[in-house]
Amino acid sequence: MKVYDSPLLKVNASTENEKIVLYAEGPFSQLAKPFLKRINNIFAKEKPISMSEDKIIFSTWIPPIPGPVFSRVMSAEIAAIMKKRIPDQFSIGITDRCPNNCIHCGAADIKPERELTLDEICDAVDQSLDLGSYLVSFDGGETMLRNDLVEMVSRVDKSRAITTCFTSGFKLSEERAKELKAASLYSLRVSLDSPFEPEHDCVRGRAGAYSDALSGIRNAIAAGILTDMFVVVSPNNIDDLEEFYNLATDLGMHEISIYEIIAVGRWLDHEDDVIGEKDIFRLEKFQKAMNLKPEGPRITAFPYFMGPDLFGCFAGRRWVHVASDGEVMPCAYTPLSFGNICEEPLVAIWKRMGNHNAYKKDTSYCMMRNPVFRKKYIHTIPRGGKIPHRLI
Repeated sequence: MKVYDSPLLKVNASTENEKIVLYAEGPFSQLAKPFLKRINNIFAKEKPISMSEDKIIFSTWIPPIPGPVFSRVMSAEIAAIMKKRIPDQFSIGITDRCPNNCIHCGAADIKPERELTLDEICDAVDQSLDLGSYLVSFDGGETMLRNDLVEMVSRVDKSRAITTCFTSGFKLSEERAKELKAASLYSLRVSLDSPFEPEHDCVRGRAGAYSDALSGIRNAIAAGILTDMFVVVSPNNIDDLEEFYNLATDLGMHEISIYEIIAVGRWLDHEDDVIGEKDIFRLEKFQKAMNLKPEGPRITAFPYFMGPDLFGCFAGRRWVHVASDGEVMPCAYTPLSFGNICEEPLVAIWKRMGNHNAYKKDTSYCMMRNPVFRKKYIHTIPRGGKIPHRLI
């Protein structure tokens, strides 16, 4: 199966022992070998969500293989080899409004003066696609509180990007799920902080949050949307990995994405209450073990995926985030702004970000775990000051 075709590089996919193998031909084939080897190692050890003779869905984070959007994945990888910065992932906060009061909220107590309009959001998305993005994520607050969310999704050029949306499940009704599917939403990420109702509702600060999450999951699956359980893992819930997996299996979910709690927002003063290297190794083992099972959801543990053994930190290098008031940040978890999308083009802000000393070079793990980075940039943010803090 042909997955990428250009004058300089052709990439084909085959299946061997029910595993995907990518191989390259053309003048750039030698340059592509390190990347393809890394991807093939992942394919060899892990299961895709689904696989047929003409289409492979490996993850809710990866476009279907083959297809025009996956070709953009390959183009981004070639650009990375050539040391060109491409924001593979573009996420945008479409509202700061939320019915929950999460103890780990990274956007706690922020009261933006304005909220991006539909046209401003769609224009920002189009600018990201022009820069090479192939994954567009709509983020919040609670995204379902935007009545124009379906219109946002429908206006994304699906020949250039897949779209995904984060939600707590609040107001994710059967009707809304069907509308999002009709607008070609690729996947929905429903946040869950505990597989147990009392603990989840406690973390979310609202009774009924667990019920909303499970209802939203069921509605998304019934609508035919790829559905991902998004788990922010901390020392408080890392022992519940098996229970998260069993719940996702029972619900018929497609994937569990595990992110790490970041000492920012309400968690800013909890730098010692985050996961460590032993925990990350534990997540790696969990991902590999669960992905060997023929049934059940696939696991993507980002502390491992974005670690030194695979891709390193994406923030400001392969990921750019726009807050709900237009401030442009390296990622959704780094409260530093390099400009505002309403004041200047994204390409100018992206270039400025790449020229900053903190983001000029690749890094092998999350910079928000780096005490030197935090001391220099994060701890200089004044209490009660504007967040994200304007760095330049």
